[in-house]
Amino acid sequence: MSPFGALREQLLDAADAFADGPGGVHGILAGIVDDVDRALREQLEIFPVCHHSPASALAMVRRLREKQPKVIYLELCEDLRPLLDELRNCRLPVALQAFATDVDGFPEDWVPLSVVAPITEASAEYQAIAYALDTPGVEIVLVDRSTDHVFQWQPREPAEATEAEPEAASDEDAALHGDAVGIEIGDLRPRFAELEAHLLHHGKVRHWSEWWDQYVEQPLVGADHDTYRQVMVLIGSLFRRLAPHDGDGDHRRDEDRERYMWTRMREHLAASGTDPSDCLYVCGAFHAASRVEQFGLAADAEPYDISPRTATRWHYGLIPSSHSSIEAQFGLAPGSVSIAAATWTKAVARSRAKPFVLEGQKGARKHSKRLPGAAPAPREPVTDRLSGFLSKPPVLDDLDEAELLGWCVDIVRLARRNGYLASTADAIAVFETSILLAGLRGRGRPTPYDFQDAAITCIEKDAVPGRRDVRRLCEILLGGDRIGQVGYEALPPLARDVLDRLTPLGLDLEKRAVQRALLDLNADPELVPCSDLLWILRRLLPGNAVRPIMGTRALGERPIQESWDLAIGHHQRSLVELGHEGVTVEQVLERRLRRTVWGSQATAAIALEAVEDSILYLGGRRFTDELGARAVELLAAERTVDGAPEVLRRIRRLLSHYRATEPELPKWCGAFVTEGYSHYCTLLPTAFVDEDSGVRQVAAMLGFLFGMESLALSLGCDHAQLELAVRQSHPESPAKVALLWAAQTQLGMLPIAELRSKCDELLANPLVVPAFPQYMSGFVQALEPAPTLAPLVVEVMSKAFGRLPDAVLLPWLPKLITTLRDHANEMVPVLIREAGRTFPAGLAAVDTWTPPWKAQPVRPETSRPALAPAGPVADLLAAHPRSCDAVAALLGYEIEWRPVGHVTGGPDHHEVGELLARHAETADAVAGLLARGPART
Repeated sequence: MSPFGALREQLLDAADAFADGPGGVHGILAGIVDDVDRALREQLEIFPVCHHSPASALAMVRRLREKQPKVIYLELCEDLRPLLDELRNCRLPVALQAFATDVDGFPEDWVPLSVVAPITEASAEYQAIAYALDTPGVEIVLVDRSTDHVFQWQPREPAEATEAEPEAASDEDAALHGDAVGIEIGDLRPRFAELEAHLLHHGKVRHWSEWWDQYVEQPLVGADHDTYRQVMVLIGSLFRRLAPHDGDGDHRRDEDRERYMWTRMREHLAASGTDPSDCLYVCGAFHAASRVEQFGLAADAEPYDISPRTATRWHYGLIPSSHSSIEAQFGLAPGSVSIAAATWTKAVARSRAKPFVLEGQKGARKHSKRLPGAAPAPREPVTDRLSGFLSKPPVLDDLDEAELLGWCVDIVRLARRNGYLASTADAIAVFETSILLAGLRGRGRPTPYDFQDAAITCIEKDAVPGRRDVRRLCEILLGGDRIGQVGYEALPPLARDVLDRLTPLGLDLEKRAVQRALLDLNADPELVPCSDLLWILRRLLPGNAVRPIMGTRALGERPIQESWDLAIGHHQRSLVELGHEGVTVEQVLERRLRRTVWGSQATAAIALEAVEDSILYLGGRRFTDELGARAVELLAAERTVDGAPEVLRRIRRLLSHYRATEPELPKWCGAFVTEGYSHYCTLLPTAFVDEDSGVRQVAAMLGFLFGMESLALSLGCDHAQLELAVRQSHPESPAKVALLWAAQTQLGMLPIAELRSKCDELLANPLVVPAFPQYMSGFVQALEPAPTLAPLVVEVMSKAFGRLPDAVLLPWLPKLITTLRDHANEMVPVLIREAGRTFPAGLAAVDTWTPPWKAQPVRPETSRPALAPAGPVADLLAAHPRSCDAVAALLGYEIEWRPVGHVTGGPDHHEVGELLARHAETADAVAGLLARGPART
């Protein structure tokens, strides 16, 4: 006869009385009792737990010392087993991690795949692990699905599927787990939203963590083993039966996990021949109340068919974790894990239990691990403990005034250190308010949650004066956000290699604090490898793990001194995950560059960036040439010109680097220039008329064609291709029309005088004046392909500022300013130099200054006196008087033309003759341009 018969009858009578007859409640209560009876009668002892529960951890310690099992089956991913031995080299909390970047059988948008399982000292799973690893003859077997099956069982519709939806963390430490899927033993929380809201409302608490602490955690801390098991299975059964059942959702995955675990346990028992009475099955209370057909060793159902793993290559390691990261990932209240750790410490001291601690565990309190020499106690028959537990009123603990007073004094001290104007009166107010809140919530002893609410009410007035609010100060007071660390021995080879190579810096890089590193590379050349490694880490690690304060890494630059802020210990998780990708950081960077360049989103600009990175960080010609050849392929395959500005900027920089450091250009550079010349010539007519192609993109194309033309022609390209492309271009937008005019002028198709007259006609046409700023934008962008047009651009801008009305000019100014700001390196220096040559340097000269583009009075040729023939010089001057005027103006002289008689009959030399005598080389050069002989006789 079932020991729970009386309890069943009692609950059914209550259901009939309160529900006014049999119905749904009748079946739920009867099913809960059946689940408890079934779980406790199982031959293989089931130990139900809740994650990060001090009551579960304390009950686990007691049971392990009493039963001394030889095999422990633990609900954890089976392929994480090798990581358990590395826990002794770490400081808790840490997380077991499985990581994959190269997937086979999963969607590409899920990459990278990551699974974490956090471990804290105040958890039942850690106590079981510590007992099994440090007790001779004890085996621990992980029986939950593998990490590969975790993602196999995820729905394929959403791009990001996780076991537990992470919440936003309050600081950077709360994101230690990143976007990994969280796996934790004993996820015990109602999956029925209305039930959770009902429990919180009637329990007079704010969140689930506080409800669990008051109504489950505190009553079970001192409970015996049988009572603990029955209550936990009861809660798991209740939540399980009230959860919504959808065949394709969480309910189906929970049942598949239970089939998986029972199948693995049966396989191990059959292979090892272990007596089930010497085993202990540690699982979440939710799974202890399982009703799958494979439940129990006596079940006659067919074994569960476990699907094979995919070909995805998984990497395993340990990453640091923290209380706040666990809370954020699993939706727990902020501070709840820290409060649980404080409760665990208090419960251990009160019960005088001796927890298990791994030998060599860093940062753990040392306890005696010696087990009693007596044989383990035989298993006692199951008796009903639930009836007494459920009918007994809750025990109200007496007020511990010393503990509460200590909290109140310490929180005021912390508040004053953080900028709050707190005093002794606030400490008294917190003390009284804590007692008041506890009484309102039916407690005789204020809990940490009551104290936290009271402190926020009494101390935090209107604003937070510093970085931390009172809630955060209470968490620090009650235990703080403990952050774990992975020891050197447990790090992957890459992380150890990084720490070893940075040893010459003389810093303890395992610390979480930010440390300053000063590198004088001239005085200490041994630090050059450290500098190279730091720049690679800067390229690979996220955030401020490695941040340069002084010094740069660019093509053609050699560092002399550098200064770095290093927080590698703070970003240990990122460094560990690098270790999953390769053995050295150079190998990881090479793999990432290759994956980027050969990816589906790769472009020619991205490939050129990878080429530059390979030169800066890796060196070596082979890999760089491989990336460059890929850049040529990508450029030839592009059908848009969106990346033309970036392509132009990067190829210019690379060509300058190779010309300064190499005797000849690499073959891929020549291929890129010739391919780009032909490619952009082909796309130029379309880009001029395409609305999706911006002015900046077209200007960059022209800049590539004109800037690389000499090199392209030397490599076999045809100049006629560029002329044909320009002649076939017929843009309609004003900015692109201006660009076309600039290109035609650069090619000699449009004289500069004609271009100036076109601009004057546009300014004189009232119908075109509103659109003239768009023409100006095109001329400004034309400085990229045709920097020789800078005088004309300055002239046109000056005329526009002088003639355009304010209604047209003012709306255009912001766009002009943003354009010049975005392209300051290319355009602004050219404009400033030309403006400096054009405009007067002083304020006094402004009044008498005449713009050079204003027409100067020129005497007609017929009014000039004829020059008497006086040899080649006279013939030259007579044939080209304007050239003589221009040369004299450039040299700063004014020419006065005199009658012929004065030149031949007078004793004085002609002024032009004196000018030519002083500048004979100039005359020879002009004569040579005109295909004459030497100008001097």
